[in-house]
Amino acid sequence: MKDYLVKALGYNGQVRAYAVSTTETVGEAQRRHYTWPTASAALGRSMTAGLMMGAMLKGEDKLTIKVEGGGPLGAILVDSNAKGEVRGYVTNPQTHFDLNEQGKLDVRRAVGTEGTLSVVKDIGLRENFSGQVPIVSGELGEDFTYYFATSEQVPSSVGVGVLVNPDNSILAAGGFIIQLLPGTDDETISQIEERLSKIPPISKMIQDGLTPEEILEQVLGEGNVKILETMPVEFKCQCSRERIGNALISLGKEEIRDIIETEGQAEAQCHFCNETYQFSSDELEELQEEAK
Repeated sequence: MKDYLVKALGYNGQVRAYAVSTTETVGEAQRRHYTWPTASAALGRSMTAGLMMGAMLKGEDKLTIKVEGGGPLGAILVDSNAKGEVRGYVTNPQTHFDLNEQGKLDVRRAVGTEGTLSVVKDIGLRENFSGQVPIVSGELGEDFTYYFATSEQVPSSVGVGVLVNPDNSILAAGGFIIQLLPGTDDETISQIEERLSKIPPISKMIQDGLTPEEILEQVLGEGNVKILETMPVEFKCQCSRERIGNALISLGKEEIRDIIETEGQAEAQCHFCNETYQFSSDELEELQEEAK
């Protein structure tokens, strides 16, 4: 099943809801960065949250998530937009630990709990919107929940999960975000809280073949979900040979000449997708001409 996201309303418009399947998307990130299981889970959870947060934007809007918890994984960086595109990487992709006491991947240990989760939104205004909260859990679902409640003042529940195969490939990944809109009545809140306490882990629901629509029915209850929109999602990087070339041009004529004379060529690698771009001395000469 191709990855996709659904936007919905619940309980007659009292609740806003998102759910997404991201198994292929996280799998693409795992292959590009050769992440080990615990790192895959942390990056996959962050990318899954990023896709749903991107779906809250419009048009050409985009956002960047940075998780710096002080753990051995280092920083997690994720870019997403309103079109269902996401990219991301971790500083130390080959990070892995034994399973925790619950028998799950020890994401908290990898991420750390001494640091911050920050979100920067570029919504076409002169200044970007930015919000930052302390890491409260390191498991990431709780951290995004805390971010929404504190930074955006929207009571939310964020569930994100990743299961990894023995060969390090991604078995299942996905997530949901439930947000209470102003005026939600107490009975609805109680019903949602009760359901959230009883549902299986999100990664298990994805593994069992549940679609994003069915996940929202599990969370909100059958008959309580009105689907507004579905959209495909994917790992997609904005890097290109042209962009790297422009970056080289911006170094200036003398700097390019120095590269030609000392290295004879240039090689640049994109952090987000690991794509490598090589420029021969002849190509650098052309870029040097443009730098005039």
